[in-house]
Amino acid sequence: MKTWKKVLMGVGGLIFALILVAIGIHQANKGVVTVQTGKAQREDLSSIVSASGEIKPKTYVNIGANAFGKITHLYVREGDRVRKGQLLAQLENVQSSADVAATKASLEASRTDAVAANANLNTARADLDRAKADAEKSRLDWSRAEGLYQEQLISKAEYETRKATWQTSEAGLAQAEARVAQAKAQLESAQRHIAQTDATLTRASDVLQKTVYAAPYAGVITNLPVREGETVVIGIQNAPGSTLMTLADMSVITAEVKVDETDIVNVQLGQPAEVAIDAIPKKTFHAVVTEIGNNAIVRSTGVATSQSVSASQEAKDFKVVVTLQDPPEDLRPGLSTTAKITTATRTNAVAIPIQALTIRRESDLQPSTEKGSVQAAAPQKDASKIRKNNDELQGVFVVRGKKAEFVPVQTGITGTTDIEVLSGLKEGDEIVTGSYKVLRTMKPGTSIKIDNSAAKKEDNE
Repeated sequence: MKTWKKVLMGVGGLIFALILVAIGIHQANKGVVTVQTGKAQREDLSSIVSASGEIKPKTYVNIGANAFGKITHLYVREGDRVRKGQLLAQLENVQSSADVAATKASLEASRTDAVAANANLNTARADLDRAKADAEKSRLDWSRAEGLYQEQLISKAEYETRKATWQTSEAGLAQAEARVAQAKAQLESAQRHIAQTDATLTRASDVLQKTVYAAPYAGVITNLPVREGETVVIGIQNAPGSTLMTLADMSVITAEVKVDETDIVNVQLGQPAEVAIDAIPKKTFHAVVTEIGNNAIVRSTGVATSQSVSASQEAKDFKVVVTLQDPPEDLRPGLSTTAKITTATRTNAVAIPIQALTIRRESDLQPSTEKGSVQAAAPQKDASKIRKNNDELQGVFVVRGKKAEFVPVQTGITGTTDIEVLSGLKEGDEIVTGSYKVLRTMKPGTSIKIDNSAAKKEDNE
């Protein structure tokens, strides 16, 4: 046989052998799924609730107009720091000042009238005392005259004269008592006029005082929407009044954020938080939860559910206020911020990657009947067993040998990338972590091939 024929036959045999090997490898790998794995390991976990909002001072006030008038003076500018009691603004006060001056003059006149009435009362009381003395003297004279007349020691004319004198004294006494009562009434009227005028002065002074605006506490002027010469009005029903300025106490700064309704149950007062401010990148500030709203807010409208006239199925948030413990001095109200609230922590907990968790129905975990086997007709299952088979179980696929077995697990808190396992796994167990497509369709007992090299781009996505 020629050499080229021998070479040709050898090449053909080699190709045939390679084909047989490829077929054998293909058959051996048939049904094998390539997966990525990880291990259950102990680590420290923190459950974080993230929410966005804005910076707000804990204490601030919108100073509104308390009177109608033109602004004559503005003593501050936006951004100024003011002390408590410092004068901020002045409205036109010509009429109110005149009213106060006129009322003060009227009050002085009323007080003068009261002094005169009191003097008149004292005079009337003195006249009353004199009338009482005269009446007593006249009564005694008449009594003596009556005894002398009965003994016929004085004449009837003298007796009647003394009697008339006594009666005249009694009438003078009654007249003096009436003058005292009249003087008392005049004094009381004068005192009531004083009280009335004093109340009018209080009202006029209050109107005058409302034209002057002073700082109720020390802070920063964060908003000044008006200018000198503008006319401001007070608020009435269904019509808000003019706002002169906003004063904020920047000594205590808070971040008011909106927490999703699914996370609010985990937020408690006193929990620590980390606050990031968009205007101050690459820096976080320590904070603590100081207020939790009890009323849900519709996310799309910002209206509280208690103020809505109809029920809504839209997403809802709850207001949470965290107080910054180390705020910088250059913070301004309204800055956008994000707060990460630590709702729970675990130390040395068994944890696995979150993506390893999957859901399976109990019916999916039942062993399947081999094709072609003959079984007796089973009675129809009742509704309770059907529902039980449709119950969903949370678990992971554990690597045992070269197969993946589904193991139900009970989980605890959720960290950023890992989740706590309370039962079902122990430290060091190797579990299937990806890819997502494989975990979604994998069945218990599936043969696997571990490949922990870099995942494909689509798997990462």
